[in-house]
Amino acid sequence: MVQELLDKIGSLTIVQAAELVKAMEDKFGISAAAPVAVAAAPAAGAAAPAGEEKTEFNVVLEGFSGDKKVDAIKKVREITNLPLMDAKKLVEGGTGVLKEGVSKDEAEKIKKEIEALGGKIALK
Repeated sequence: MVQELLDKIGSLTIVQAAELVKAMEDKFGISAAAPVAVAAAPAAGAAAPAGEEKTEFNVVLEGFSGDKKVDAIKKVREITNLPLMDAKKLVEGGTGVLKEGVSKDEAEKIKKEIEALGGKIALK
């Protein structure tokens, strides 16, 4: 049963996964922020062995605050190829992966574009 749940969760889109987390937080009165941060810390340190430069990056939206929400939704939609409503939920939710496995130049370009519109971006 647990494996079935994991398989189903693994097949969710980013927006669906964010909705699931929000629903679980609301239902159980918990916050997923602390466990995720703790779990991600070892992975970040082990991501690139010493002496090797990282060549692929994930562009992660970590928040949005600004008056250019419509422009941000358009840009997120352009970057992710998500439907309009999913892009809107991603921007309004303020968190989610925008692009995975991109070059450093492309990641920096996306970061610059989204931050100009009021988004906070992390490259992982």
